[in-house]
Order: sequence, then C-alpha cells, then structure tokens
Amino acid sequence: MGDLLNDVDLVDRILAHVDGKSTDKGASVWREPAANYSCPERFAAELEVLRRVPMAFCPSAALTEPGSYVARTTVGTPLLVVRGTDGVVRGFRNACRHRGMKVAEGEGCKRAFACPYHGWTYGLDGALRHLPGEEGFPDLDKERHGLVPVTVQEKGGLVFVTQEKPLSEGALPDVPDLLPPDYVLFNTLEFDDEANWKLIGETSMEGYHIKPLHGQSFYPYGYDNLNVVELHGRNSRIVFPFRRIEKLRQMPREQWRVQGRITDVHQLFPNTHVSFLSSHAMLIILEPVTPSETHWVVYQLAPRIKDGKPLDIAEAKRDAGFVQDAGLAEDRHAARAIQAGLASGANTHFTFGHYEQAIGHFHRHLTAHVALLMSDRAGRQE
Repeated sequence: MGDLLNDVDLVDRILAHVDGKSTDKGASVWREPAANYSCPERFAAELEVLRRVPMAFCPSAALTEPGSYVARTTVGTPLLVVRGTDGVVRGFRNACRHRGMKVAEGEGCKRAFACPYHGWTYGLDGALRHLPGEEGFPDLDKERHGLVPVTVQEKGGLVFVTQEKPLSEGALPDVPDLLPPDYVLFNTLEFDDEANWKLIGETSMEGYHIKPLHGQSFYPYGYDNLNVVELHGRNSRIVFPFRRIEKLRQMPREQWRVQGRITDVHQLFPNTHVSFLSSHAMLIILEPVTPSETHWVVYQLAPRIKDGKPLDIAEAKRDAGFVQDAGLAEDRHAARAIQAGLASGANTHFTFGHYEQAIGHFHRHLTAHVALLMSDRAGRQE
C-alpha cells in the first residue's frame, strides 16, 4: 500500500506498544470550535468543499460489467455513474435534458437510460440517442442535449466524483490500493443519524475511547488506546490490533501477516473511510444532510478467496452483523449524544489531544479547504 507500513514493520510497532503499554501519539493538540458542528454558514461552506474535491461515490465492485450503474444523491445532487462498453466509468447529473426527471434509480445494469416521463433515451456515454416524436423539436441539437457530465476518477478500487471546479485533488494523490479486483460487493446499507457528519467520522479516527464505549463489544478482543496511526497526504490510516496478534511472536518474522489480526481503518478526505475487519470490508460514505443530520451509505465487501478458500458469504455476513449491531451502533449513539449535548453550550471548542492526531489532521485539511473556498469566492467578486 504505497509508503504505508508493511505487515512486518506494522507488527513490530504494535508489539512494541503492547510491551511498553503505549500507543502512537501526535505532536500537537487541535481545538475545533464547537460552533463548526452546528453553524449553518459553516455547514454550507463544507458542502461546497465536498462538491469541489474528489469524493468517493461507490466501490469499483459495484460496477462489474458494461452497463453497471449506481444512481444516488450526493451532497444534495442526484448523480449517475456507469461503466461504459469501453470499461471506463463515467458520471453524469441524473436529470433528463428535456424536463429534468431522473433517468435512473438505485443500481443495476442497462444498455441505455430512458427517462420514465417522456422516453428520452441516453447511451452509456451520456449521449442523447433517441427522443419520441423528434419532429416536435425541430431546432433541438441532440449533441448539446446529452446528460451533463461530472468528473470521475477510479483509483484503489473506488470511484471518485468531483461535481464542480476543484479546490484540490483531495484524497486522490495518496489513495493506496485498497480494494483489489477480487473483492465482491455482497450488501449495501443506507440509514440516517441525527448528528453532524464530522462527529460521526471522528468516532473511527482514534482508539482512546475503546474501553469506555466498546467495553462489551470490541474491547474484549482488542486493546484500549493502542493504535498505529499513519498520516499520508490528506488521509490517515488507523490500526486497531486484536489481542491475537501476539501469537505472531511464536512465528518466523517472514510469515507475519496482519490479516484477521487487526482492524485497519483508512480515512479518505473528506467524508469516507474504508475498514478491513476479520471477514469483510466496509466502505462508509457520510453524506451531510443538515448541520445535525447525516445519511450513511455503507458498502460491504469481501474477497473471493480468503486463506485459500472460496468466499463464505455467511461468514462475511456474520462478521458484518457483529460490527453493525455492536461497535458501529455504539459509535452512532456517541455521535448522536454529542450532537444533543451541543445545545448545552458547555463547550466553546472540542480538544483533540495527542491520542487523537488523525482527527486533528482531518480538521486541519478541512479548515484549509474552507479557507481556499473563501479565497476563491473573494477572487471571483473582485
């Protein structure tokens, strides 16, 4: 995975922390204004930032063949991504060029997209191919009435979409090869929480909370406040080791493998994380709805071959169910409780200490992007 630690170096660092009763620490403290989790103006700026950086939209595994598509709303905009007959993934604003109705819903596989209102039909490349009663539109330029494209890039097993003029390359330059081609999608979930999107994202960026919050779920299998944290570009990798990793002490170093012995969480700027658990992986995309509401889009995937054996879907679903019903439910409860607590006015800011360096890293880059946005706005007004 690029410049990230390999398995042997990662195990070395984890075992050193186990022996020293220590953890990775950051070099600074970040203080985030509490108002940034509720202020409508700040929220509007964050939405614009999200539209102007590459955002993860879905895994490549959701688009396995020509005509495979995913249609959903992201940052308030209905979008459609589809794999063409040439194997290239393209993205469009999901609106017919006649009267604006969505031309696709959900996910599936099609050879073309026909608007359900009047039947205007578009190819996988977005071009307008057919409109019933074409003689009724004598001056219509079909070449100028294709679906409106958005920028799409595919990297690391993920599909990224940039809706508007980019402020930066976001996560892309440092996205590692996360989801290999052998990973298959076995389930998709969507749900909502009454919490700011950043509060939810922060729950997976540190292990300082493991014993207090996950005392009956994750903690019996792992450690409290023992993490390896790697900051790379605007992204971060947070490793949560299981206690069973200590069994590697009895194995030759060249045989050390971390699969099944850690939870590996990759935070991709700004609103995505990819987690590798015992028997499956999760791609989680946090879609801001209001300052106090977030829509989750969760893709659950697993490798076709694990430990030399074909994929056991039942095992992957059991693993996913445990994570969803235990640790994830506890994280969601914490985020909702913090959101409710904002109304108390007790905190003018939240303090993220040395154990929470990945959160500070995230906020630094988000704050820098909001500043870039304001500078761009000012430049356009001059």
